[in-house]
Amino acid sequence: MEESNISELEVSRWGRKVRICKYPSSVNPPVSSRGSEQGNQTIILPSKEQQKEQQSETVGGQLHEIKSPMVGTFYRAPAPDAAAYVEKGDRVAVGQVVCIIEAMKIMNEIESDIEGTIVDIPVDNAAPVEYGQTLFLVKPD
Repeated sequence: MEESNISELEVSRWGRKVRICKYPSSVNPPVSSRGSEQGNQTIILPSKEQQKEQQSETVGGQLHEIKSPMVGTFYRAPAPDAAAYVEKGDRVAVGQVVCIIEAMKIMNEIESDIEGTIVDIPVDNAAPVEYGQTLFLVKPD
């Protein structure tokens, strides 16, 4: 939607509706809200600028937060029997995949936007996460 003139899309199928809206970057909309009891769901996507701003932040001038850019389920590894992407104490580079967030049955790789060392992972594997929730604390290099 970022690269098109479409500002709103609504799909109805099997008694359910999904509506996706694009808002100007000056608006800070909620990520999702429940529709009526018939199972309607509205999903409001933040702009890329808002996602970047929300995805990372420095805490107290020392630690950097990598935040969730969406609502979904947090996974530390690409498969249940695979090793975690990163562990506490691991060094990460810009663009390195640090986790996956599953949203609407789609696996979204989340990348580090900073170079540094993972200090804390405050989210449990397979736990639900909210938009803007801290996933990793990184000590910048």
